Formats: sequence, C-alpha cells, structure tokens
Amino acid sequence: MSQSNTTTPPSSEKLQKVLARAGLGSRREMETAIADGRVKVNSQVAKLGDRVEARDKVSFDDRPVTLRPEEEVPRRVIMYNKPEGELCTRKDPEGRRTVFERLPRLKGERWIAIGRLDINTSGLLLFTTDGELAHRLMHPSNQIDREYAVRIFGEVDDAMIERLLQGVLLEDGMAKFTDISPAGGSGINRWFHVTLLEGRNREVRRLWESQGVRVSRLKRVRYGPIFLPSRLTVGKWEELDQRAVDTLSRTVGLEAVEIPQKTPNEKAAHDRQRRKSPGRSGKKTPGNKWAVSDTKPAKPAGRAPRPERARSKTPRG
Repeated sequence: MSQSNTTTPPSSEKLQKVLARAGLGSRREMETAIADGRVKVNSQVAKLGDRVEARDKVSFDDRPVTLRPEEEVPRRVIMYNKPEGELCTRKDPEGRRTVFERLPRLKGERWIAIGRLDINTSGLLLFTTDGELAHRLMHPSNQIDREYAVRIFGEVDDAMIERLLQGVLLEDGMAKFTDISPAGGSGINRWFHVTLLEGRNREVRRLWESQGVRVSRLKRVRYGPIFLPSRLTVGKWEELDQRAVDTLSRTVGLEAVEIPQKTPNEKAAHDRQRRKSPGRSGKKTPGNKWAVSDTKPAKPAGRAPRPERARSKTPRG
C-alpha cells in the first residue's frame, strides 16, 4: 500500500477509485466508507489518501475485494423512472421505500446511482455497474447538464427569468439555470423546462424559491445525452443498449466497451423482475428504443441551446 505523502508508483491508484471500480459504490460513498474505518489494506485499516497496487489485499467490511483493471469492469447502465416518495439510498432506518428495492438484482456487482433526486422529485435516474463512469458523469468538471420539468406556483415575469439565468446567490454559493423554456400552463400555475450543470442539493427548488415562488412539481427528464422516454412508466426500469451506453461513455471521455451478454437464466430473471416491478401502466409505445443525443452537451455561457428531441406532452397533475 502506498501512502499519500510518498512518491506514487505508476501502477498505484487511489483506494476510493479502485473500490468504486469494483462496484461497491460511488467514489464519494467509498471515501465515506474509508473515513468510517470499513476498509482495510493488507489487514491494516485504510485512511483517506491511501493508494493501492495490484498486489495489495483489500477488504470492505471484512470481505475481500477483487481488484480488477479498468478494462475488465463490466459497464452496464439502466434508467429508472423514480416516483415521488422514494429515497435515493440503499437502506432507510425508518423503513421507507428506496429506489434500489426495484432494481434488477446482480450477481457479483452492485448498482451505483449516477446522481440523486430528493424524495419529492420524480423522473430519470441512471444506475451503472462502472464506478468510473458514475464518477465522471457526476463530477462538476465535466459539466453534464440536467433538464427538469417544473411546475411553478406564483407569478413569473421576464425579469425573474433573467435573474435566474444570470445567477443568484444561495446559501452555498452562486447558482443559475443555463436554459429556461416555457412549457405550458397559465396564470400562477405554469410549467417550465429548466437546465443546469450541477447537482447540488435541492438546487432547482432553491433557485425558484429565491425569487419568492414555489415549486409544486419537479421531474427530471434528461441527464446529459439520455432522455426519459414517455413509454417508461413510473416505477419501471430499462437497461440501456450498446449505443446509449457508448454515447454516455464518450460524453465523459471513456472508451466504449462491450456490454456483457446476459445468460438465458439471467435474462429470464430480469424479465420477471421488470414485469413484477409496480408501475402505473404496463403499456409500451412503439418507436425508437432510446431517446439519445449523440452530441456532447456544450458548456454554455448564459442561455444554452437544448438538444433536439421528439417532445412529449407536459406532465399534468
């Protein structure tokens, strides 16, 4: 094991990166696990800043971890249409439903959430088995844009929209939308589509609340190049195909890798899980399987152009 204050051998890597690549969670989750003393390297409790090499023996919660080179990590991605009322955590001490309860079970891997949605927000969540892909898609330096459909209760005028595009000071720093587009409604109940480049806690709600209006509905409809398709009903999941996963990978500078093929037994098991997963409708709409933009989202200054897509109706409720 290499320490952070020594010369770093070319073959060593950050411990949290290796753990994330092993599918144990995101890098941030692994940093927390290391700080909590849950990780050991060569029988010694690890600490933040440690680096490991291929010959090191790593354990997580006293269970051995198989260290794999990046090219051997399976890269699978699923999209999930989260309902309101579910938590983006693996377990809840109060027994409330979590998003992980509805996902397909994996053998030897774990689903890693790419970002989060708060309990009262619905819509698109992405999960992957590849910790490096998750890390890059969430890291602020890659400026992956997120798009939301939001219903506002209160008067919205052009001056307010301009302030939200220019930036307002929140308790944790400056924040802004890169795009705001009207999407229906009238009076004091109006829908907008908004885009931003960060994923700070409740950022969309806090931005609107800073202007004296209230968010009454919030749904994420896009994460980077991946759109939430209208056929994916609330509480349902689908696995992304090779083209969609390759598009996500290219967006953050990763080489495309082939999605591992499921055995007939695995495919049958996942099909059963998907059918049993509760949702509002079992109907599927025809058309293209994926709504994917092949263009890497731009890093805009001010109002950002939105990727072209086939629009679905504004949600009502």
